[in-house]
Amino acid sequence: MSHAAKMRILMAGTGLLLMAGPAFSLDGGDLLAKINAAMGMAGSPVNAQSVDVSGTTVTLKGATYKPVAEQEATPLGDVTLEGVQEESDGGYFIETVNFPDINATEDKTTVSVSDITMSNVSIPADVTGDTLDSVLVYEEASAGPTTVSVDGKTVFSLASSRSTTDVAEDNSSVGFEVEVEGIKADLSAIEDAKSRDAVQALGLTSLDGSMRISGNWQAGQGVVDIEDYTLAFTDVGTLSMAFSFSGYTMDFVHAVNELGEAQAQQGDQKSKDAAGLAMLGLMQRLTFNNAEIRFEDAGITNRALDYAGKEQGVSGETMAQMLKGMTPLVLAQYNVPKLQTMVSEAVNAYLDNPGSFTISAQPADPVPFPMIMGAAMGAPNTLPDVLGVTVEANQAE
Repeated sequence: MSHAAKMRILMAGTGLLLMAGPAFSLDGGDLLAKINAAMGMAGSPVNAQSVDVSGTTVTLKGATYKPVAEQEATPLGDVTLEGVQEESDGGYFIETVNFPDINATEDKTTVSVSDITMSNVSIPADVTGDTLDSVLVYEEASAGPTTVSVDGKTVFSLASSRSTTDVAEDNSSVGFEVEVEGIKADLSAIEDAKSRDAVQALGLTSLDGSMRISGNWQAGQGVVDIEDYTLAFTDVGTLSMAFSFSGYTMDFVHAVNELGEAQAQQGDQKSKDAAGLAMLGLMQRLTFNNAEIRFEDAGITNRALDYAGKEQGVSGETMAQMLKGMTPLVLAQYNVPKLQTMVSEAVNAYLDNPGSFTISAQPADPVPFPMIMGAAMGAPNTLPDVLGVTVEANQAE
């Protein structure tokens, strides 16, 4: 082959590569559009002044977040998406999303949040599917120290927050966990004198605690299990909740999103009221499986009795006896003798020796929400039996 022929082939090949180049580059505008679509909100909640693409890094310059049309957009600054890959189905995978630190001030209040990141984020190409392939999911999201200050004084802070998800290989379910550490609140600066006195008497001028949430969503079956939702505060107590319901399928999610978009576009109150009724109709697709609420005392009960008693001119012990006597009288008007007995016995045991107080609802079979609503309106005294309610005090977990 002649040298001239070789040069022509080389130049032709180079030209093809140059023409093919744009096809392999990321489309930042498409990525942003699909992020917005996956968020399930009306309009485009995330916007940017420009979308810059450099290799596998996409930067949303001057990004803003506006979840509700009536609200003003919240400025986010420059959000950097690193390790962005376009998937074969048109979706995207993002290794890391880095948000700039937040330091926003309005009037006398300043909110600061640092070290905000997300990792291994999957953006669906199509949000209308019936599996988790059509949902925005991430492996981990975290934030560092968060503070809220008023007039330069910190009134609320978090040391750190972290949430993780674990999607099943067949995309049929996702497990999730949330951990918030170092929750601190300063209630000493409450302006209302009576409320300030109550806070001081209850020993609540400062709060120190944490939060944990863990659960699972089986998208195919529509079952949501919140296995643990716990708030724990030093010298106050621990409030734990768990509940499960069914019917939260992808079809339900799509219907809620569509209704939310339609409601956001409604201008008059009549249309908004109609949309609210439609949302209530959607809720009737859900089924109640079980629930439990448990409080473990760490000193707040006796302080509350002492405070309430002082307001009535009696001791905390006398206040406890008064509450024990009032409980069956209050419940008698609801015509639920079985529940009245359970609650009265539990209240007596708890007030005598504050330990734990547990309310459980374990129906023999799952109960559709319409049946619960019907019982609540037509025969409220049957609800404890319908839901399998039990009340206990000072029972070991």
